[in-house]
Amino acid sequence: MKITSQPQPAYQYFQLENGIRIIHRFNPAAVSHLALMVNTGSRDELQSESGIAHLIEHMIFKGTKKRRAFHVISRLENVGCDLNAYTTKEETCLHATFLNPYYERALDLFADIAFNSVYPLRELEKEKDVILDEINSYRDNPSEEIFDEFENLLYRGHPIGHNILGSVETVKNFNRNHIFRFIKNNYSTDQMVIASVGNIQFEKLKKYVIKYYSDVPVAQKKSPRLPFTAYKPEYEVHDRTNYLSHCLIGNIAYPFYHPRKHALILLNNILGGPGLNSRLNLNIREKYGFTYSIDSQYTSYSDTGWFGVYLGTDPGTVNKTIDLVKRELKKLTQSNMGVLQLARAKQQLIVQLAIGFESGLQEALSIARSHLLKEDVESMAAIIHRIEAIDAKELLEVSNEIFDQSQLSTLIFEGKNT
Repeated sequence: MKITSQPQPAYQYFQLENGIRIIHRFNPAAVSHLALMVNTGSRDELQSESGIAHLIEHMIFKGTKKRRAFHVISRLENVGCDLNAYTTKEETCLHATFLNPYYERALDLFADIAFNSVYPLRELEKEKDVILDEINSYRDNPSEEIFDEFENLLYRGHPIGHNILGSVETVKNFNRNHIFRFIKNNYSTDQMVIASVGNIQFEKLKKYVIKYYSDVPVAQKKSPRLPFTAYKPEYEVHDRTNYLSHCLIGNIAYPFYHPRKHALILLNNILGGPGLNSRLNLNIREKYGFTYSIDSQYTSYSDTGWFGVYLGTDPGTVNKTIDLVKRELKKLTQSNMGVLQLARAKQQLIVQLAIGFESGLQEALSIARSHLLKEDVESMAAIIHRIEAIDAKELLEVSNEIFDQSQLSTLIFEGKNT
């Protein structure tokens, strides 16, 4: 069965004189979604600033020139809306989901907390303690911690490998001057995107954006990002006291707009995607029962990316499970996939993507990031077309490039049998 995307209205674009961009898709639903995304994240920090982008994301809710912290968080939530934010290696994002009558209220609040936050000292000290608890909580969860440590292994010595949360030492030392300096050096108005998916006409949306954002002063990033160029495979084992052993095996992969990105997304879905019929799930978890949790993931950044297989297993079966993972990777490098098998894999991925795009919030976040990195944003129909064009030869070539076992890095958190 051929899967096709329903036609969607084209994305609409606008740019203010200060460089802030808008992307919008009209959606005649009762609920709308907004995202304000800035092309700044933890990879833009100096070593002494490790964790400050994440701290700023917390602090923007702690008061502005005209609103106290209570009024900031109540402005949307008092009318049932959802307000939140997050930080990644490359972006800081503020987002909200709300009923359509509150579009202007959301845009007003976004502008206030993004550009008028005052970062009060008392709130800063409290929020630093909250983040220290967050760091300790993360250390209590090895199945999450290993992903950050694996990126640090892959990108050893480069800022993109640094933990988003920072360290206990750096977080404790932050003050308001550190915040203002980081914002001045890294928050550029031409690297900001407002993404909208909702029931509002574009001209009305533009009117609101001009009202609340046109007076934002032009700001330019002071220093460019350092590209990552020096990968070499690594193997590390860290002794842990937890019962399970946790492992990640992987390699450097394609950046966000690489022409073979979609082929790797398809391969990743075949190997260890969310479906119960993934090769890792069928041939390791179901066949041998060695692991409760096993999957693969592909993460892309603006100039690099990585692929990895994660597994959690009993310490006595770690090496056997790693060997089985490598066997599955090797299979994908040895022969072309059959026509029927490839068609089913494409169909499964396309349907998963289509279901994901049913979430207006996920679409808003996706198009915000895409528009930050490239002017035009691909529609769902264009993405489907790219996936349908992938052939077995391309998959085999990508497999041999990314799954080359001489280039794989391995990180193990070795558990202790009790």
